[in-house]
Amino acid sequence: MIIVPDAGNEDGTMIEVAEKSLLWLKFKTLGKQAHGSTPEKGINSFKAASFLVTELNNLYRIFPDKDPLFDPPISTFEPTKKEFNVPNINTIPGEDIFYMDSRILPRYTIEEVEEKIKEMIDNIQNEFKVKIILEEAQKAPAAPPTSADAPVAQALKRAIKAIYGKEGKATGIGGGTVAALFRRDNFSAACWAKIDETAHQPNEYCIIDNMMGDAKVFAHIFLQE
Repeated sequence: MIIVPDAGNEDGTMIEVAEKSLLWLKFKTLGKQAHGSTPEKGINSFKAASFLVTELNNLYRIFPDKDPLFDPPISTFEPTKKEFNVPNINTIPGEDIFYMDSRILPRYTIEEVEEKIKEMIDNIQNEFKVKIILEEAQKAPAAPPTSADAPVAQALKRAIKAIYGKEGKATGIGGGTVAALFRRDNFSAACWAKIDETAHQPNEYCIIDNMMGDAKVFAHIFLQE
């Protein structure tokens, strides 16, 4: 049985059996640098990129489906990292770079999402007379899900009940874990741990009692199964 202790929730009931497709994109907008007092002599790459960010928010409307297996049950499209452009306030930036993190429900393909994004890029390029270079920082189509009835999922349910007195539930997430690598090779992997959901927050931590409880769950599976 393959169990990856890389995701979970605060009461230890979440048995992760599926993940969304992952798409990280880099948007590099090229305009023309100029003095801040004469914007007509330049092409503001930051302004154009900002309009693109708001346009990309329409992806939520274009790909609106929900799947109750997943938490959250929707595809997500969020601008994240922003790179430095100019060192001083009185300069129109000629180059701007930002990134977007997308987690896409398996019912949609990465390719159809990218096609819509390229249409949006074309519109912004035409409106603001900029050039936008799109790059894939990371791309990972959703792996086949593990069945909620798979032996590993059922063994976890029994162990969670025995150790924590809770009912485990099969769930899908947007985060990426090593379990997806196993699933792509047709292994029925489950992802489980009892953790506070603080991933990538300023105070990311783990609780020692949770780790002790996790060890008991794993021991229960090894001894009972």
